[in-house]
Amino acid sequence: MSRNLLLMLSLLFATLGMGQSKSELANKAVFNKIEFFINTKMTDSIYNLASANFKEQIPAEQLAFVLNNLYQLGQIRQVQVLDFKQNTATYLLQFDKHALQAKLAIDSTLHYDLLAFGAAETPAPKKEERTAVISQVEKVSPLDFYIDSLANSYVKKGSTQSLAIGIFHQNNYKTFFYGETEPGSQTLPTETTLYEIGSLTKVFTAVLLADLVTKNVVHLDDSIAKFLPDSVSSNPAIQGMTFKELANHTSGLPRMAGNWNKVAGFQEQDPYAAYDRNALFAYLKSFKPTREPGESYEYSNVGFGLLGELISIITKKPYMQYLQETLLTPLQMVNTTDKPDAKKQQVVLKVYDEEGNSTPTWNWKALVAAGGLKSTVKDLTLFATEQFKMPQDERQYAMALTRQFTFFTPENMDIGLAWHMSMLDGLIYFHHTGGTGGSSSFIGLSPDTKTSVVVLSNAAESVGKISTAIMEKLLQQPE
Repeated sequence: MSRNLLLMLSLLFATLGMGQSKSELANKAVFNKIEFFINTKMTDSIYNLASANFKEQIPAEQLAFVLNNLYQLGQIRQVQVLDFKQNTATYLLQFDKHALQAKLAIDSTLHYDLLAFGAAETPAPKKEERTAVISQVEKVSPLDFYIDSLANSYVKKGSTQSLAIGIFHQNNYKTFFYGETEPGSQTLPTETTLYEIGSLTKVFTAVLLADLVTKNVVHLDDSIAKFLPDSVSSNPAIQGMTFKELANHTSGLPRMAGNWNKVAGFQEQDPYAAYDRNALFAYLKSFKPTREPGESYEYSNVGFGLLGELISIITKKPYMQYLQETLLTPLQMVNTTDKPDAKKQQVVLKVYDEEGNSTPTWNWKALVAAGGLKSTVKDLTLFATEQFKMPQDERQYAMALTRQFTFFTPENMDIGLAWHMSMLDGLIYFHHTGGTGGSSSFIGLSPDTKTSVVVLSNAAESVGKISTAIMEKLLQQPE
């Protein structure tokens, strides 16, 4: 295959989405249609499966040109799923004459936002699993041994590095620490070790919004338009959005803005560092939704980034200043920050990608409210346990408001403001996951049982599965 063809096949890109097991099945169903249409050379049918956002960026003629070159490879004879994360599936396609990789991301209407073809990559050899890791764990009860077993299954993977777990259960706080903070250091994490927490930031942003609602500064059903510049608020799509819809991912905004990777200074390994308010507002001025606000759920980083900017505009304070005053200082969360301060001995851990290789930590501008915080097991446990109290002040009332039902998601979970809610044996628990290019995180809490779980890793390998298992095991324990 020629270099030019590979370049042409790599032209197609768009926004990314949120991944869940049902999303993976839906993605595969859409890809099955695309596979059939490729094999039958039905170019128009493939384009008709595209979202409006995709069609804005890629005209029909450009897609047809790429597909006509693709047809030269013969028919697709075999398809293998290589990866599925953040709502994007990577498929290995074996044609008659060549092998290619395809990436596909779909929205909640089962139209694709991303369809990209490129050269089949030789998978990087996986690092061998570790036979043993250093740890600091007091194993007394069967529950301790259960958590330890799950933690070891995670941290022994060759792609992982360290793991920090904080549990509050039955009025007892306990920590579990594993692995080296960086290879060869022989240094365990502690309860004050600073990790990237990614999208756990969203639950903090939701509390700031709820604080403004509690103080009657705004209402959840207010339009966001009146707080934005005229050049943005004049867009009818923006006029229809409310604060609640930003906070429960039903605004109609996609996961990422269409221009997120087109701003000056964009770097793939630090994707949000150059995306500022000007870039965000430039996108919103001409944004055209594919669905009405409040109609359906679609996880949106750009929506929460916009919410953070609105909070800053309304309070006339930078996002981090308002967060500091409202939550971090009152709760004595002394190590939670967006920019670690070396003078305070705040150093965020080095982070590692899905192959276990060192990768940069992420920096943020306009989208900081969507995923820019760094925090610790201790700080996040303070945040979680504050929510076990019966509300007595504005902060606690704001926290309680974020846990009120607002929408039902396609993944069979309720959502409040940022929080996702699951039911287990009649108990509701609230949870959120986070991830960056080199970290993974989880926070879960059950106010009814006064139980919380915080899990932090400085590797991209997801902690979601082990975290959910720990949370649900705790909830099944007799009081």
